[in-house]
Amino acid sequence: MASKPTTERLRSLLAQITYLTTQGKIHWERQSHSAHRYARWNNNLLILGPDVSVDDKTTPRYLFITPFDSPDCIEINSDQTDLGAAVLALAGAVESATAGKPTTDPFQITNELLDRLNQ
Repeated sequence: MASKPTTERLRSLLAQITYLTTQGKIHWERQSHSAHRYARWNNNLLILGPDVSVDDKTTPRYLFITPFDSPDCIEINSDQTDLGAAVLALAGAVESATAGKPTTDPFQITNELLDRLNQ
């Protein structure tokens, strides 16, 4: 269990991510053939899963955050007593933000990707 100051910082981070999501400043994608949604924010990869309706109250949710330039990561789960409600609030915001959007394939090989790699 995280210390109270750490828990408060995580709660604040979740609130910020949720707010930015509702304002359209963090753009979440639904990945094809995957059980999660993802976004890029402040040089971090955000992964929220699994991709189930927020009406499903039995399936735990998770938010995984990892910097692009480091193997460090944070995982916060909805079954955590002190942060679970914040993860569920984020899940609701992400579901609203991605409703009706087509899925994407972030691992699709494109000419742009090949051009960047061959520089």
